[in-house]
Amino acid sequence: MLLSCLLSDQLAMGRDKIVSRRSTRSRAVRDAYNPSRSRRADLLFIVVGNLELLATAGSVLHLVVYGLLNLALIVFREGDPADYDPEFTVPLYPFTPILGAVLSFALIAFIEPFVIALCGLFVALALAWYMLYARSRTTREGVLSEYILSRSEEMPDAAVSAASSVKPDGGEYRVMVPLSNPRTEQDLIELASLLAKANDGTVIATHIVQVPDQTPLYADSEQLTRIDAESETLLQAARDDAETFGADVETKTIVSHRSFEEVFDAAKTNNADLVVMGWGGNTPLSAGRVERPLDELTGNLPCDFLVMKDRGFDPSDVLLPTAGGYSSDLSADIAEVLLDNGNDVSLLNVVDDESEQPDGEAFLSEWAGDRGLSEADRIVDTTGDVEDAIARHAADRSMVIIGATREGLLSRLVRGSLAFEVLNDVDCTVLLAERPRTRSLLERLFGT
Repeated sequence: MLLSCLLSDQLAMGRDKIVSRRSTRSRAVRDAYNPSRSRRADLLFIVVGNLELLATAGSVLHLVVYGLLNLALIVFREGDPADYDPEFTVPLYPFTPILGAVLSFALIAFIEPFVIALCGLFVALALAWYMLYARSRTTREGVLSEYILSRSEEMPDAAVSAASSVKPDGGEYRVMVPLSNPRTEQDLIELASLLAKANDGTVIATHIVQVPDQTPLYADSEQLTRIDAESETLLQAARDDAETFGADVETKTIVSHRSFEEVFDAAKTNNADLVVMGWGGNTPLSAGRVERPLDELTGNLPCDFLVMKDRGFDPSDVLLPTAGGYSSDLSADIAEVLLDNGNDVSLLNVVDDESEQPDGEAFLSEWAGDRGLSEADRIVDTTGDVEDAIARHAADRSMVIIGATREGLLSRLVRGSLAFEVLNDVDCTVLLAERPRTRSLLERLFGT
């Protein structure tokens, strides 16, 4: 029996060797008749099957990233964007990041040329993906590109040309207007149409219908008929108003158990760049920001928001108080559109006393120049009382644009909100501008 098993094993091994030789011979014959296929297979094995090669390529890409990170640090320090406020600064700047970038890129020279070429192919594919796909869907400009284009007269032509060629175009600009009150519909649509037209965009008029929690959505035909009739009346008025102001318009109806929260979901669904909505905050706790307290602690805004406390839409004489907060860039964008449409815009900066007036004037001059507001009037108030200064200078204005408060939830509970105080102090229309920003829990609670 043992002899029988040994003979069976030998026969099986012989058969396997014959099959293996036949398979090898057949592959060799196929490769001989199709040499290109053989080369492709060998190249694929070299790239995919060689773990050492892939690990080396990963190291090269890491070195590229490290070098770019050091350059990005220099760009951020020199560009000084409004929302750049690091908790730690690199010592011996700019020598440390320059040395880090040079060493990172220099180490790549010690890698095999084939690996470098492979990584160059990856980088080229990434650039092609951005130019062909991501560029048309990107709305925010990079700090380096913004820095170069804002100083185009001082920069080399090659740098300006390169920055212009990769500048994101963001696709179609979309301004969503949540509608619920026919009395404020026209003013919201007029403002949204003005902003959409300035950006060659579209107004998305959205009627959000709230039904009780115990009522199923689209519960019966009678309720559906009533909702459709109300929506058609409101949305037709919005459509007519937007077309009157020369903007393209889309209309939508959303039935939900929520009203305020649905605005944020609809903004994401509609890929909105900006939401223009009516003012809903009636307390200092919620009046300084767009979100309600719970939403402020748990999430971030999906896009830019502009909240209007409507006392009659009249943008003929606008006051924009600014101290350079992160939402002030959105306020400047709105003011620039209003200024370009022939309205008067005045910028206000409040300093502690007359000794700081030159600093205030220098700040406003640079801030306005970087944001297309060089033609705006500039006012430096030396009283040191921000709330009183805004109220005094807004007395004869038709509109005030103010950025969202930097105060956190608990800070507003103790000290109140400047935006809420301004709302009560002035008699004109107030616009609260808030731009999305990632914040830690401590910033959400105590502010910056």
